[in-house]
Amino acid sequence: MDRYFEIKSKENPRYRSLVALHDRKVARTQGKVYIEGLRLCEDALKNGLIPETVILRSGEEALIEKWKKSFPSVRTSDIVVLTETLFARLSSTMNPQGMALVVSAPDQSGAFPFEEGKSRYIVLEHLQDPGNMGTIIRMADAFDYTAVLFTEDSVDPYNEKVLRASMGSCFHIPLIPFFDSRSVLEMLKAHKIPSIGAHLWGKDIRETSFPKCSALWIGNEANGLSESTSSYCDILVKIPMPGRAESLNAASAASILGYLLAFAPDI
Repeated sequence: MDRYFEIKSKENPRYRSLVALHDRKVARTQGKVYIEGLRLCEDALKNGLIPETVILRSGEEALIEKWKKSFPSVRTSDIVVLTETLFARLSSTMNPQGMALVVSAPDQSGAFPFEEGKSRYIVLEHLQDPGNMGTIIRMADAFDYTAVLFTEDSVDPYNEKVLRASMGSCFHIPLIPFFDSRSVLEMLKAHKIPSIGAHLWGKDIRETSFPKCSALWIGNEANGLSESTSSYCDILVKIPMPGRAESLNAASAASILGYLLAFAPDI
């Protein structure tokens, strides 16, 4: 029998616990991710995330039967139906579609993904902007990178703004946290993966030959890569800008460099 809950009061304890999940510190402690919107929800289900709770706006109940047929994991979920007012209050978007999930957070503790001669990585050091993080994850997914690695002081990749910016790519590619940059570098060195750093004092990309297998480092939006990381990188590169803009944002730079590395010839 369905675990079905119809909630009409913002004081309801179950409702208040859902609202609390917008705080990623709370959600992370509980091992949960809040996902909203039809595309993101279905992408998460297609990629095997386990829904603990399905949240629907009153009037959207027919969706649950469709999901039960397509995604067996939904059959054991709690079903929470909210009034239109309560769903709008819970939603983090201006025009909510009326459906959300609470899923178990993806396991990030598995073995380091590596395939000899084929692996490519994006490494994010101290990245803070959710839009940048989500766009870079989407780029890495589009160009078939092996994984996105990031220092733990970066923005949480399951932040709701990151999820929306990634357009579901957060569920397609491994996202692996590391305590600090040194631990990432040691892992890459152990697998003989060269590190390429985006840096203002790097070599012009038009004059650079890129290795087929590599790790592209993108630094903090305000400060770039740290000095210690820059000194450890095998190659530092920059994107020439003949126009009047002083710089590109992290996501734009990562996308240009990520494309070049994705199609680098074997050297």
